[in-house]
Amino acid sequence: MSHDDCLFCKIIAGDIPSAKVYEDEQVYAFLDISQVTKGHTLVIPKVHTKNIYETPVDVAGELFKRVPKIANAIQKAYKPNGLNLLNNNEAFAGQSVFHLHIHIIPRYDESDGFDAKWLPKNDEFSSEDLKLISSEISKQLK
Repeated sequence: MSHDDCLFCKIIAGDIPSAKVYEDEQVYAFLDISQVTKGHTLVIPKVHTKNIYETPVDVAGELFKRVPKIANAIQKAYKPNGLNLLNNNEAFAGQSVFHLHIHIIPRYDESDGFDAKWLPKNDEFSSEDLKLISSEISKQLK
């Protein structure tokens, strides 16, 4: 199901040009138009799904199954020192196109324009807190 107002659905349909990296019956991958680093690629399911919360398990499985293949192609082509996989869900977390997408961001050095550092809060959560948090999440999986 395609959404007429979805930028990525328009790219999949060929209505908007893209620098295609990979395509098969389930997945489309293309260079992010705003390259954070050389080779920054987006991997998207062809079926429209807003974000990870709304994605059927089979669609997610097909999407994530392709990510290593594409990441390895970037590794072979450009020999980055590493890479980050990134997925933003909802505007608060930085999602700007509301069609599920995985960013593959090759990393070359400390000044390459991407910073995925965070501030751990180990001192704010006791082992009892961690047990309670894990239990609350686990309950929702049943």
